[in-house]
Amino acid sequence: MALKLIQRFPLLRQVGIQRYLPVGPVCTTGLLRASGELPVCVACLYTSAGGCIWRRGCKKFQLDCGTRNLTSMVKEPSFVASSSVGLHRDSGPRFSLTQLHRPTAAEEQAFLQRLGGCSSSRQVFTLLRTVGIMSDTMAAAALHRVADLEQESGSLKDPAVLEKDTIRALCFQLEQDSVRLTDAGLVSALLACTRLFLDPWSTLMVRLVSESQERLDRGQMSVGQLCTLGRAMLALEGPGCVVLEQVMEQIQKQEPAQWSLADLTAAYRFLQGNVGQDGKHRDLLNAMHSHAVTATSRMDPPAVSGLLSALVTLNQTQAMPLVINLCKQAVRHVPHFTDEELTVVLGALMHFGHSDHYFVEAMERYVPTMTFTSHPETVTKLIQFFGRRNILSPTVFDAVAESFVYRADDYSTSQVARQIMAFGKLGYLPPNAGEVFRKVETILRTRFSHFQPRTLLNLLHSCTLVERFPVNFVSKVFSSYFLQQLQDQGTGLDRTILAQLTQLYMTLKLECPFYEGPRLLPKYRVKSFLMSGRSLETPVDPHLYNSVKNGLVDLLGARSYFGSKVLTPYCYTLDVEIKLDEEGYVLPASHVDDVYKRIALCIDGQKRFTTNTRQLLGKEAMKQRHLRLLGYEVVQIPHYEFENLRKKSSVVEYLHQRIFPHTYRLSW
Repeated sequence: MALKLIQRFPLLRQVGIQRYLPVGPVCTTGLLRASGELPVCVACLYTSAGGCIWRRGCKKFQLDCGTRNLTSMVKEPSFVASSSVGLHRDSGPRFSLTQLHRPTAAEEQAFLQRLGGCSSSRQVFTLLRTVGIMSDTMAAAALHRVADLEQESGSLKDPAVLEKDTIRALCFQLEQDSVRLTDAGLVSALLACTRLFLDPWSTLMVRLVSESQERLDRGQMSVGQLCTLGRAMLALEGPGCVVLEQVMEQIQKQEPAQWSLADLTAAYRFLQGNVGQDGKHRDLLNAMHSHAVTATSRMDPPAVSGLLSALVTLNQTQAMPLVINLCKQAVRHVPHFTDEELTVVLGALMHFGHSDHYFVEAMERYVPTMTFTSHPETVTKLIQFFGRRNILSPTVFDAVAESFVYRADDYSTSQVARQIMAFGKLGYLPPNAGEVFRKVETILRTRFSHFQPRTLLNLLHSCTLVERFPVNFVSKVFSSYFLQQLQDQGTGLDRTILAQLTQLYMTLKLECPFYEGPRLLPKYRVKSFLMSGRSLETPVDPHLYNSVKNGLVDLLGARSYFGSKVLTPYCYTLDVEIKLDEEGYVLPASHVDDVYKRIALCIDGQKRFTTNTRQLLGKEAMKQRHLRLLGYEVVQIPHYEFENLRKKSSVVEYLHQRIFPHTYRLSW
């Protein structure tokens, strides 16, 4: 086994690591010795030169070395070394292994529930001191909970947490009894240690890895245990680790249809960590999707959130039946998701472009109860979801707007912008709009320099979509300094950014006639707002357009009397343009002289409205507002009126009433 380990981990050959099972006194030296280095004491985990096994640094382990034997503190002679950890209630935390007093399943579940309720590492340590007996899986769960609470951006928020006697004693006992741990406890402890950023070459880590390799070679681990081991080795060695190949070989030998729900969710989480990306293991993933579809009704909130997260990371766009089933199951769990889980669910539904009527209703019931207490990112993500899916829910938007006034000072600039962007996109003003936009102006005034250039541009553009004009700040985006910042960020001044700048400038000139600030130079202006991708106009619906066009031919007598998809000098594209002379007669579309009035027909299909109401999207409302200010007579042909017309005569009569309401229709 030692030879296999050295072959799999070449670095071990360089330092001369040997597998060694400690016996005797606690303060034994020589358990981990590198060639030419000083011995390491497994009790204090220091070399005599003052080295430390913890990556983040720590103080000397506060145990009375030589007088306390951790495995000999149990007074009952009937205790047998096994896979449970007992915590002694004395001045210093101590753990020992016992089989006789292994906790029951109910006791372990109660402990895990109490552990999940801990909101700080201190509370975790306090809980550990109150527990009489712990299994190895409970001990590993405690380490995982500390990692959950302390991890932040790839490091520990408080590295000193590793200096605490409780966690050091717990790790020490796991090291001493690595060969006695259950498979589940072993791999879970190894993964927890990687999440706490322990030194891979520490005695604890080397022994856990060594023992895990031996168990792996036996080929008796469950799928869930294999996945946990794989995640740990991925963190230690990266995607090129030889052990990962062995893990995947054993996983692929088993039939996903026979896996338990716990094994299935563990496999998704494992494949999510790079191993399953770039189209790898496609057959395995497809088999997992097929099994998961049948198991969604039994999934709890963490499982639903975890699977959706994995599907997003693995970009499993072909798994829409599974996404739909997970969304249905999410309806049940909306009030029970943690903030982090709900954020993941909403992000996944946006990624796959899916929304469910029942999910929306569940959110409408839940949102008013959480906007003042949930994490800012969760509140932001939910309003983004409604905005992205074009779902106008006054209940949701009003609740978010109310909380925004009181909580916005604690939001990041990105969160502020993304919330306002949702209001702008749907063209919705909440009842407290005055308070909301006064708050926005205050944030702009106090934190203007904190905004990323694109974030600021998106925020200001969204304000103008709902007729709110922070003129003093909008003018700053036309400065050469700001434009240079925009150019230096991301993809530079792409067409979408230039279109936003152009529309902002046009808005100031049309709707703020008192504006006398900087001009947007012509080189930064676009000629058309209609473009592929993120367009500032919604293209006309082809089917609806053809139906209206045929009716216009019948109404006007010839196709030559109206223009189609006409690009104006003001960047907007007209679905249909009709020209009239001073006496009200229709002119041919090609006529350029003596045009007294121009009629712009807006043939508004479903995509120009919110999905659940008859309200125009913000960009469409702005377009019609600007066309009126530019002198056009705007005539709206909404799909929900026109599609109800079945007869040709009804279509012609409808168009006549909409376009020429004050004239008699002639028969051709």
